[in-house]
Amino acid sequence: MLLVGQAPGRVETSAGERKAFAGRAGKTMFRWLATIGVDEATLRSRVYIAAVTRCYPGPSPSGRGDRVPSRAEQEECGAWLTAELEIIRPALIVPVGKLAIERFLPTAPLDQLIGRAHEVEHVGGRSLAIPLPHPSGASSWVNAPAHRVLLERALALLGAELRALWGTNAMARSA
Repeated sequence: MLLVGQAPGRVETSAGERKAFAGRAGKTMFRWLATIGVDEATLRSRVYIAAVTRCYPGPSPSGRGDRVPSRAEQEECGAWLTAELEIIRPALIVPVGKLAIERFLPTAPLDQLIGRAHEVEHVGGRSLAIPLPHPSGASSWVNAPAHRVLLERALALLGAELRALWGTNAMARSA
């Protein structure tokens, strides 16, 4: 499995952390995953975590969250993710947030993408992609009741795929 985020945040690049999804958005994402029986330690030990860009893009000009990496920054870092896909050849990809989702799926409103499994082709082969919305507090998408239902559907799909990949016993140990 390959989990793909947008970019490291300020917390993730601080001297004490240096790990993906260590900030507030990560805590939210791990709460979501706990609902399907996957704890943070299990995910970190069994899943390769990547990002569309490798560097912290800086704060958002609006003051809410981090700046979205530019198209040029995404292209400059694209070779890293391409190489990871070639090496890992994941059966399952979980793109988290619109930027990561757009790396694998056609541009469309999130409510047409979240809550569904998608077959995708990439340099490493074919994978099943189950996108998740960005867990950041700066994103209000998940707060709409209909969107919450789509998130729950996506998590249920992800749980079923992980049980198939890891087996029920591995999922039970992580719950």
